[in-house]
Amino acid sequence: MEAENDDYHKKERATAVTILVFASLAIASLFIAFSYYCYIRNKVAKRLKNSTYTEKAFEEKGNSFANLKVTAEKGLQVFTFKQLHSATGGFGKSNVIGHGAFGSVYRGVLQDGRKVAVKLMDQAGKQGEEEFKVEVELLCRLRSPYLLPLIGYCSESSHKLLVYEFMANGGLQEHLYPTNGSNNFCPKLDWKTRLTIALEAAKGLEYLHEHVNPPIIHRDLKSSNILLDKNFHAKVSDFGLAKLGSDKAGGHVSTRVLGTQGYVAPEYALTGHLTTKSDVYSYGVVLLELLTGRVPVDMKRSPGKGVLVSWALPRLTDREKVVEIMDPALEGQYSMKEVIQVAAIAAMCVQPEADYRPLMADVVQSLVPLVKQQRPTVKAGSYSSFHVTQSPHAAQSPKA
Repeated sequence: MEAENDDYHKKERATAVTILVFASLAIASLFIAFSYYCYIRNKVAKRLKNSTYTEKAFEEKGNSFANLKVTAEKGLQVFTFKQLHSATGGFGKSNVIGHGAFGSVYRGVLQDGRKVAVKLMDQAGKQGEEEFKVEVELLCRLRSPYLLPLIGYCSESSHKLLVYEFMANGGLQEHLYPTNGSNNFCPKLDWKTRLTIALEAAKGLEYLHEHVNPPIIHRDLKSSNILLDKNFHAKVSDFGLAKLGSDKAGGHVSTRVLGTQGYVAPEYALTGHLTTKSDVYSYGVVLLELLTGRVPVDMKRSPGKGVLVSWALPRLTDREKVVEIMDPALEGQYSMKEVIQVAAIAAMCVQPEADYRPLMADVVQSLVPLVKQQRPTVKAGSYSSFHVTQSPHAAQSPKA
């Protein structure tokens, strides 16, 4: 009897040990599974963080260029300084096609025969280096036929270069009025071409504002940053000052005021509050340039006519006075109905109160019917009736 009790206790202890071992293994397995889950979740979170552009990525001053390696996987080509030095003829003066605050732009030809525009950033200047990082980080993610494509970049030591698609007909500005110091003749754009350019530039901004989340505010839209290809199709360029907007309806971001005189929205200039409607104002100024052929600010003109917006705005909604603002080069090319419609769009875009300005999607919808109804006729000064000669200034790409 006593022997049977001993056997029973031994079996009981063995069963308890077995249960304890299995329980321990189960707990260990759960712990390992949980640890692996945490590891995977953390890894995925980091990957998502790297693939989504955030405000921190744009504003962080100490951000190294190590993260630019990601761009190579997104279609950007990494060039050596030697390759670009060769492509531009040693950055020769004869290949200079643009100047800006952060450096010069050169015409170049790659080894595969592609024509490119190469922006060479000045070695000095922290702002130029920030512009470089913003453009690379931004353009490697954006895909739109209405934005100037970034082909690649070079970041070797102090050399910072950006390589863009070459735009054979340069900037819109030089076709509306001669730039300072330019001796080149750029034929005036006809009415049909101007309407098409207005629509394509609007589509570029619509993409930035409506198809990207959070929206991207260009912050420096102007006629010199709207580039024209060999067929005079427009692409928005120069994203060095771009800023991520608020993802809240009616929200804004506060930042220091940057931009170009004559194009900066009044509320942004006064408060530093930046919204997509700030871009809408700048676009309205460009639309006025297309209508009038005048620069945004020209204090050499008689009193009351020096600032384009303040001079044109009272005339834009007056059927009898709107003709007074039209570029004389366009005479006989447009109907009054078309002019009144475009003038009304421009008037809404440059309203002093941001809330009264339309969305770029609304601007696009308003312009589409006007462009579609244009007949493919050839008029004096139209792009189909002249031959553009290639010269250091007649063909350019992004302004530095």
